[in-house]
Amino acid sequence: MLEANAASGMAVHDECKLKFMDLKAKRTHRFIIYKIEEKQKQVMVEKVGEPAQTYDEFAACLPENECRYAVFDYDFLTPEGVQKSRIFFIAWSPDTARVRNKMIYASSKDRFKRELDGIQVELQATDASEMGLDVIQSRAN
Repeated sequence: MLEANAASGMAVHDECKLKFMDLKAKRTHRFIIYKIEEKQKQVMVEKVGEPAQTYDEFAACLPENECRYAVFDYDFLTPEGVQKSRIFFIAWSPDTARVRNKMIYASSKDRFKRELDGIQVELQATDASEMGLDVIQSRAN
Protein backbone atom coordinates (compact mmCIF):
# COMPACT_ATOMS: atom_id res chain seq x y z
CA MET A 1 0.00 0.00 0.00
CA LEU A 2 1.40 3.37 -1.01
CA GLU A 3 0.19 6.79 -0.02
CA ALA A 4 0.57 9.42 -2.70
CA ASN A 5 2.13 12.71 -1.80
CA ALA A 6 -0.09 15.27 -3.48
CA ALA A 7 2.49 18.07 -3.37
CA SER A 8 5.31 16.33 -5.23
CA GLY A 9 3.72 13.12 -6.47
CA MET A 10 5.93 11.06 -4.14
CA ALA A 11 4.46 8.03 -2.44
CA VAL A 12 5.63 6.76 0.95
CA HIS A 13 6.32 3.04 1.06
CA ASP A 14 4.72 1.28 4.05
CA GLU A 15 8.12 0.00 5.18
CA CYS A 16 9.12 3.62 5.93
CA LYS A 17 6.47 3.89 8.63
CA LEU A 18 6.87 0.33 9.92
CA LYS A 19 10.62 0.70 10.47
CA PHE A 20 10.04 4.07 12.16
CA MET A 21 7.49 2.48 14.53
CA ASP A 22 10.06 -0.21 15.36
CA LEU A 23 12.65 2.48 16.12
CA LYS A 24 10.23 4.52 18.23
CA ALA A 25 8.38 1.81 20.14
CA LYS A 26 10.66 -1.22 20.20
CA ARG A 27 14.01 0.61 19.88
CA THR A 28 15.19 -2.09 17.46
CA HIS A 29 17.01 0.45 15.25
CA ARG A 30 19.41 3.30 16.05
CA PHE A 31 18.74 5.07 12.76
CA ILE A 32 16.92 4.84 9.44
CA ILE A 33 18.05 6.43 6.19
CA TYR A 34 15.36 7.09 3.60
CA LYS A 35 15.89 7.62 -0.12
CA ILE A 36 13.53 8.95 -2.76
CA GLU A 37 13.48 6.56 -5.71
CA GLU A 38 12.71 8.97 -8.54
CA LYS A 39 11.77 6.26 -11.07
CA GLN A 40 9.20 4.69 -8.73
CA LYS A 41 8.24 8.11 -7.35
CA GLN A 42 8.36 6.91 -3.77
CA VAL A 43 10.27 7.23 -0.52
CA MET A 44 11.98 3.95 0.42
CA VAL A 45 14.07 2.68 3.34
CA GLU A 46 17.70 2.65 2.19
CA LYS A 47 19.51 1.60 5.37
CA VAL A 48 18.70 0.66 8.95
CA GLY A 49 21.21 0.93 11.79
CA GLU A 50 21.57 -1.56 14.61
CA PRO A 51 20.92 -0.29 18.17
CA ALA A 52 24.64 -0.47 19.04
CA GLN A 53 25.75 1.73 16.13
CA THR A 54 27.13 5.17 16.92
CA TYR A 55 26.23 8.61 15.64
CA ASP A 56 29.47 8.72 13.65
CA GLU A 57 28.59 5.43 11.95
CA PHE A 58 25.19 6.89 11.09
CA ALA A 59 26.66 10.12 9.68
CA ALA A 60 29.13 8.12 7.56
CA CYS A 61 26.17 6.42 5.81
CA LEU A 62 24.88 9.68 4.33
CA PRO A 63 26.08 10.16 0.74
CA GLU A 64 28.37 13.08 -0.01
CA ASN A 65 26.54 14.31 -3.13
CA GLU A 66 22.92 13.19 -2.72
CA CYS A 67 20.03 14.21 -0.49
CA ARG A 68 18.44 11.87 2.04
CA TYR A 69 15.97 11.90 4.91
CA ALA A 70 17.13 10.27 8.10
CA VAL A 71 15.86 9.50 11.57
CA PHE A 72 18.25 9.05 14.48
CA ASP A 73 17.36 7.89 18.01
CA TYR A 74 19.74 9.83 20.26
CA ASP A 75 20.29 8.63 23.83
CA PHE A 76 21.71 11.02 26.41
CA LEU A 77 21.92 11.77 30.13
CA THR A 78 20.33 14.92 31.51
CA PRO A 79 22.42 17.10 33.89
CA GLU A 80 20.50 15.31 36.67
CA GLY A 81 21.76 11.94 35.41
CA VAL A 82 18.44 10.78 33.92
CA GLN A 83 18.62 8.62 30.78
CA LYS A 84 16.55 10.14 27.95
CA SER A 85 16.26 9.87 24.21
CA ARG A 86 15.16 12.17 21.40
CA ILE A 87 14.13 11.15 17.90
CA PHE A 88 15.73 13.43 15.33
CA PHE A 89 14.54 13.92 11.78
CA ILE A 90 17.41 15.08 9.58
CA ALA A 91 16.90 16.49 6.11
CA TRP A 92 20.31 15.95 4.50
CA SER A 93 20.72 18.24 1.49
CA PRO A 94 24.44 18.69 0.73
CA ASP A 95 25.50 21.74 -1.25
CA THR A 96 27.10 19.37 -3.76
CA ALA A 97 23.81 17.59 -4.62
CA ARG A 98 22.15 18.25 -7.97
CA VAL A 99 19.58 21.07 -7.93
CA ARG A 100 16.80 18.70 -9.06
CA ASN A 101 17.68 16.29 -6.25
CA LYS A 102 17.47 19.09 -3.67
CA MET A 103 14.15 20.33 -5.07
CA ILE A 104 12.52 16.89 -4.95
CA TYR A 105 13.59 16.34 -1.33
CA ALA A 106 12.60 19.86 -0.27
CA SER A 107 9.13 19.61 -1.82
CA SER A 108 8.43 16.18 -0.26
CA LYS A 109 9.87 16.77 3.22
CA ASP A 110 6.91 18.10 5.20
CA ARG A 111 4.48 15.52 3.87
CA PHE A 112 6.95 12.68 4.51
CA LYS A 113 7.74 13.94 8.01
CA ARG A 114 4.02 13.92 8.87
CA GLU A 115 3.97 10.18 8.11
CA LEU A 116 6.48 9.60 10.93
CA ASP A 117 4.51 10.28 14.07
CA GLY A 118 6.83 10.89 17.02
CA ILE A 119 9.63 13.04 15.64
CA GLN A 120 10.87 15.36 18.39
CA VAL A 121 13.61 17.45 16.77
CA GLU A 122 14.16 18.43 13.14
CA LEU A 123 17.49 19.41 11.60
CA GLN A 124 18.25 20.68 8.11
CA ALA A 125 21.87 20.04 7.14
CA THR A 126 23.81 21.02 4.03
CA ASP A 127 27.17 19.78 5.34
CA ALA A 128 28.50 17.58 8.14
CA SER A 129 29.13 20.51 10.51
CA GLU A 130 25.41 21.37 10.56
CA MET A 131 24.56 17.95 11.97
CA GLY A 132 27.63 17.22 14.08
CA LEU A 133 27.25 15.45 17.40
CA ASP A 134 27.68 18.82 19.15
CA VAL A 135 24.60 20.13 17.31
CA ILE A 136 22.62 16.99 18.18
CA GLN A 137 23.61 17.30 21.86
CA SER A 138 22.64 20.97 22.05
CA ARG A 139 19.26 20.39 20.35
CA ALA A 140 18.40 17.31 22.46
CA ASN A 141 17.90 19.19 25.75
